[in-house]
Amino acid sequence: MARKKFEQLDLKDAFLFSAALEDPEACRLILELFLGYPIANITVHAEHSILLSSDFKSVRLDIYASDELSVGYNMEMQNEKENNLPMRSRYYQSELDIAALKPGEDYNDMKPGYIIFICTFDPFGKGLYKYTFENRCLETDMPLGDKTMKIFFNTKGTNPEDVSEELLAFLAYVEDSTDSCAEKTQSETVHKIHNRIKELKKNREMGAKFMLLDELIKSAEKKAGAEGLVKGRIEGISKGRSEEQNRYSRLILRLAKDGRSDLIVKAASDTHLLDALYQEYKL
Repeated sequence: MARKKFEQLDLKDAFLFSAALEDPEACRLILELFLGYPIANITVHAEHSILLSSDFKSVRLDIYASDELSVGYNMEMQNEKENNLPMRSRYYQSELDIAALKPGEDYNDMKPGYIIFICTFDPFGKGLYKYTFENRCLETDMPLGDKTMKIFFNTKGTNPEDVSEELLAFLAYVEDSTDSCAEKTQSETVHKIHNRIKELKKNREMGAKFMLLDELIKSAEKKAGAEGLVKGRIEGISKGRSEEQNRYSRLILRLAKDGRSDLIVKAASDTHLLDALYQEYKL
């Protein structure tokens, strides 16, 4: 199947999702739509990991709000059903918690944290557009009150009567980020997000980054294809090896940023060089 051009990407495509949410205003609009309350002054931490496959199928993006509540958010686009989302949400929550409490602060100073997955499949098979989880007492159904919540959105839901029209419109837009899709809704939020997506797709620098990354991946696949190293790495990542995904992806982004793109191809087929680069960049 032919690879998409940058202008053809939908919001479900990890590269566009990552690029879009690095824009604080777009990030704020999406979080407000998901959570249903106003959010001020979003600060985006651009430390993210792109799954290095021909389709850019997954991305993890850490997002933190710097409003008066200092709420922490971790948002991720998920296109592949890997059957590990509950445990991954637990791991991501622990990462948020570590960052939320500074040395010497009291546990009661910890701020609320949200783990959010946007899935292009039904993660729990119940047909819902939105699954919300919090820690509760099994005997009394009393909430624990630890200020944490995990929310899974499903673009394939079947209960439109239980969610807002704006959320329905946005989840449809995730899969089809086109003018025609945006024109079908009266949602002002979706229109604002679409306008920012259109501006982003006109950004030559961002388009060049996408082309560069695509070319690097194709070159690495071609060079290492005979030994199956890249294929094996990608298959391993797709099975949920998030730690290896983070490490390998960050290395490639760092090398590209430092103008050392030639080493990306070499490292794909040279494990000794790969390990040396990990050490050099302290990954």
